[in-house]
Amino acid sequence: VQLQASGGGLVQTGGSLRLSCVTSGGTFSRYGMGWFRQRPGKEREFVAAISWSGRMAAYADSVKGRFTISRDNAKNMVYLQMNSLKPEDTAVYYCAASLTVVPGGRHDEYAYWGQGTQVTVSS
Repeated sequence: VQLQASGGGLVQTGGSLRLSCVTSGGTFSRYGMGWFRQRPGKEREFVAAISWSGRMAAYADSVKGRFTISRDNAKNMVYLQMNSLKPEDTAVYYCAASLTVVPGGRHDEYAYWGQGTQVTVSS
């Protein structure tokens, strides 16, 4: 299973970005999906997760109400809509696929990882 994230960039505080992640080589609709990020000098942390059906989602407290995870099983895509961005959201963002249908925030729940996409929020 391969994952490819895209959509990162430079945005001002308060702006929005939409990250996308396309998967290939597996049955996408059977994977729970997640987004993680790694801020400068920090460990990789959980951002959001979505169940295989798309009906259930979970968020880190730091992004709740600002970020929305969604998926399109017909296109093998998962998205992360990021609104009201803050400088502390600056990080490399990673998408990941889990064999758990309703994944959570633990790294070891995810079997497959994509390369990261850089998000930089200027103040």
